[in-house]
Amino acid sequence: MKLKINREFLLRHLFSLSVFVVLGVGFDAFVRYPRSDARALYVSIEKSEPGDNVDLESFKAQKVQTQRLMASFALLAASLVGLHLLSIARFRFEFDDAGFSIGDRRFKYSDIKDVDRSKWAKKGVLTVSGDGFKIRLDAWHHIGVKEFHSAISENSNRTTR
Repeated sequence: MKLKINREFLLRHLFSLSVFVVLGVGFDAFVRYPRSDARALYVSIEKSEPGDNVDLESFKAQKVQTQRLMASFALLAASLVGLHLLSIARFRFEFDDAGFSIGDRRFKYSDIKDVDRSKWAKKGVLTVSGDGFKIRLDAWHHIGVKEFHSAISENSNRTTR
């Protein structure tokens, strides 16, 4: 069986990615705020008329800078979510009755030296290690992890936690 990305996980992360991209476009930062009259911008943000001692141009410059910073953070968040999603989607893991493959490397169940099940019941996370490999599998990320958990439980002759 080949692990496949969990559709719900994929859709939730794609939604988050799209929200961050839209926020990162920064319409307010690059279009609306710079084109606005300083007084009108003050009234739209503060919901009151400016006092005599308010420097409206400084207020506008500060708000434009803040919006650009927020857009930058949104694009950074989009990058992080996108890279995480890409790494999960590109992950290659297959298993059958004889053993398992991580990428292009093949292992037998007897190659497993340690199985950490400490997060299995609560989070569906399983860490399997042996000579030359250590792999963390998350049932939220991939469909098929539960079946692999059953397969290694059936072939259990190793240390488990």
